[in-house]
Amino acid sequence: MDKEKEQSELSPMKWYHYVAGFFSGVFLTNMVPHFVNGISGNAFPTPFANPPGKGLSSPLTNILWALLNLLIGYLLFRSSKINSKSKLGLFVFFIGMVVISIVCAMNFMDKATG
Repeated sequence: MDKEKEQSELSPMKWYHYVAGFFSGVFLTNMVPHFVNGISGNAFPTPFANPPGKGLSSPLTNILWALLNLLIGYLLFRSSKINSKSKLGLFVFFIGMVVISIVCAMNFMDKATG
């Protein structure tokens, strides 16, 4: 049984595992600002604000949005089969984190300047 599990961990990842890994990085990183602002009691933009992504949502909405991002990111990470032996898989996961970090920084820049 252990031999079979070890063999499946060493088998090459399929293309959709990389896609899941990328979006796992996106969702897990997107969770951070919403969670931090929510638990700090700050209003922060979410897709449910008016206008979406620009207006401010309540701290509770941000917490719920963050937890949904956490759940989706976790499920995608598990299904992606990323592990420490898959260097390319980890790279794709971190690229997802970098992409959403830059997109969020550019999108929320107006919030910081007033």
